[in-house]
Amino acid sequence: MDELIAQENWTPEQVVQIENRLLQGIIGCRSYEAVEAAITYAAFLNTVGLTPENYPVFLRMLEIENHWVIDALIADKDPFLLLSPVQPNRYIVGKIFGMMTKWHKGGIYPKNLSVILGVLQSNYSSPRDGYRIYPLTISDLNALGKHLDKEKGQDDPLNRTILDILERISHLEGVGTDSDMEEVAIHASAVRNAFFDDRKRMEDVIPPVLLVKASYHEKEVAPRKRIPLKEKARKAREKG
Repeated sequence: MDELIAQENWTPEQVVQIENRLLQGIIGCRSYEAVEAAITYAAFLNTVGLTPENYPVFLRMLEIENHWVIDALIADKDPFLLLSPVQPNRYIVGKIFGMMTKWHKGGIYPKNLSVILGVLQSNYSSPRDGYRIYPLTISDLNALGKHLDKEKGQDDPLNRTILDILERISHLEGVGTDSDMEEVAIHASAVRNAFFDDRKRMEDVIPPVLLVKASYHEKEVAPRKRIPLKEKARKAREKG
């Protein structure tokens, strides 16, 4: 058998590429070893905390479709406030709507949904300012509205938050001459009204193909051992 010949000369850029490739393998969470490594990495990020320098990494971790990893990232923090240390910007809000578009209804872990809804609630607390930061589209509103669960009613915390965001966006109607903004405001009202009106279905305002249900458990790979969140955070601090 031929022996593998190891490369002897490496540039710093090549080493970084290798590190990134291995980290992407961990974040992929396709094996229990990768899941366990991702859980430890997420727990470490939790102890580091969110900053303007590292928030893209937190956003990337939120894209992981594994609730054990998300639990480690959030730990005992309030999910709605996890990203609050950084002011919402176009990049953050765009990434969030990208996640909501990607995931099917029911296909996103509720705590994960809480995190990204917290950002949208903050960004559109002042609808006009929020729209300047990130001009919404009808597709964005559909991506948001499809995560409403009409069967749970308006008292469900996630439903209530989505409805609040839609209501604030609907206030953009008639406040300017931007036809796109006007259209978005009208559609936000239509989605909200469909939720409250027993004579209407969500399919009446959101394309049915977007309302196909899924379960966030379907593609998950479980870790071999379950470590309590506080223990994960302690171990991450010790390693750091």
